[in-house]
Amino acid sequence: MIHLKSANVAYKGKTALSDITLHVSQGEKLALVGRSGSGKSTLLNLLYETTDKLSNDTAFVPQEYGLVQNLSVYHNVYMGQLGQHSTLYNLINLMKPFSEQVEQVSDILKNLQLSEKLFEPVAQLSGGQQQRTAIARALMHNGHFLLADEPVSSLDEMQSLLVMNLLCKQFDTIIFSLHDVDLALKFCDRIIGLDHGRVVIDDRSENLNRQQLLKLYEE
Repeated sequence: MIHLKSANVAYKGKTALSDITLHVSQGEKLALVGRSGSGKSTLLNLLYETTDKLSNDTAFVPQEYGLVQNLSVYHNVYMGQLGQHSTLYNLINLMKPFSEQVEQVSDILKNLQLSEKLFEPVAQLSGGQQQRTAIARALMHNGHFLLADEPVSSLDEMQSLLVMNLLCKQFDTIIFSLHDVDLALKFCDRIIGLDHGRVVIDDRSENLNRQQLLKLYEE
């Protein structure tokens, strides 16, 4: 499904990823783990660049959410389906939302405990509410493949479990970037550990434990 061979990425002369070879098969739930600066986000962005965006099958949750602050929650979530409708349809829906789209967005927000924020500007939301709005947009996309960069970093434990369950139920193939190794072990069947831009762990979750993964975060 996705294949990288000896990939390298550098920013301003500094190596961000070094000699990354990776194959992701359809149906895999994969977690990228490692401390900040290890290359997780860079690798996730590189993987996104390799996907076939013309197929409109890949949803992406960036670490900074990628929301339009002056638009409502509804309009931000609906953006997950922009590529599935004509420009005219999208413009009309921007000015006067269609009832069927409002109903679909409302159902998604209900599952994320955000129903009351439907037409509230994103700028007025808390960090956790904005993160759940970005998750709702990915769920609205309704593709088969998800790339999600720290999708629960601003959520409490109960909300994190809720979101992870929803995403794993919705998407056939997922690559998460996660700091929480417990969530990685619980929800993913394969784990990639990164350190200084290199892959140092690539194994099935069943063959790994919490202590092994926490060593990646040691100085």
